[in-house]
Formats: sequence, structure tokens, C-alpha cells
Amino acid sequence: MQRPYATALRQLKACGLRPTRQRLALAKLLLENGPRHVSAEDLFQEARANAIPVSLATIYNTLHQFTAAGLLTEVVVGSGQSYFDTNPTSHWHYFDKNTGEIIDVPEDAIEFKKLPDPPVGKVIDRIDVIIRVRDVRGHNSRTRD
Repeated sequence: MQRPYATALRQLKACGLRPTRQRLALAKLLLENGPRHVSAEDLFQEARANAIPVSLATIYNTLHQFTAAGLLTEVVVGSGQSYFDTNPTSHWHYFDKNTGEIIDVPEDAIEFKKLPDPPVGKVIDRIDVIIRVRDVRGHNSRTRD
């Protein structure tokens, strides 16, 4: 039988992060329930519901530390609106403007035929594609582009 925090502990150590109590608890919430997209506010509410004593500032700091360490990727969908993806591999997203939901685009649905050369001395690190979708009916002027 595996210990409750074994997977989270292993993942934190593998990416060079010190496994503090708060990091372990947040890593367990984020990484042991399958791939998902979560905002800092959503994670804060989830932590509170699980009796994890943590501030919203600590949530933001931890999410950015996990992203810098390669455990997560940040999906920026608008000005000041970000989600954190527990699948750090290169992939693309739909963003539902009506519900705020992030949905993974099927892996083989996008094909790049040609990319521009990066500026001199630079390499392409990753490509972000966010396809914004909305309901066909029932939208109002606030959701119109």
C-alpha cells in the first residue's frame, strides 16, 4: 500500500522543489487526481474544503513555483485570467467564453506546416494555441468578439 503523499513527494523531489507541508498538500490535490485545469481561486477553495491552512498568496506562489519547475503549465486566457494545467506536455486548448471552462484539443487536431524562424539567438520554447469558443445560441453582446 502506498503512503498518502508518496506520489506528490516523489514529483516535488524529482523537479528539485523542497517538499514543505503546504507544497505536499497542494501537489497532492493538483497532481493525484488526473489531468485538469485549475485557477488559483479554485485551488484555494479546494484547499479550504480539504482543511489545508493556506493563503491565496501562497496558492499563487506555489502554482508559479510548480510552473517554473515544470510540474504545471500556465494557460493565459485573458488579461489577468489564468488557469494552471496539470499536463505539462505541449498541447492546445479550447476556452469556453460562456462557462470559463478549459478543454484540451485532441492531440492530432492541429498540424503546423511551417513556423517562422525565431529571432537570432533564440529558440522556440513552446507554442500556445487557445481556441475561443462560445454557445451558438443564447450569447449576448458581452461575449461577442
